[in-house]
Amino acid sequence: MLAKRKHSQTIKAMEAKSSTDEPQTITAQEALEYMRSNREYALVDVRMPEEYSMGHIPGAINIPLETIVTEKLAELPNLNQVILVYCHGGSRSQKAGQRLKRIGYTKVYCFGGIDTWTGSIVK
Repeated sequence: MLAKRKHSQTIKAMEAKSSTDEPQTITAQEALEYMRSNREYALVDVRMPEEYSMGHIPGAINIPLETIVTEKLAELPNLNQVILVYCHGGSRSQKAGQRLKRIGYTKVYCFGGIDTWTGSIVK
């Protein structure tokens, strides 16, 4: 029961508008649980295309960190949707999350890297 309550709290927190200028950090497990119980989110892999093609989380779109600069992205037209961001180890996802927040995206959540992912991977 406690695990279900914690999961519910995580989901509610993620659905609320983030009021900070920094992306929120969640665990890979929290991201996986969110993805299993929601359909309205964007999953963004910010690694280079070569890394993405070697293996990525199903449903992820590849938007390399270097392409996230100062303008709203065509791949992410809704500034208020939940965006889950990952890279390989966590550093680039955090930078990408900060850039996305500066652009105006309101619900940005970084869950580190694919190296901590326990779900399936497309190769």
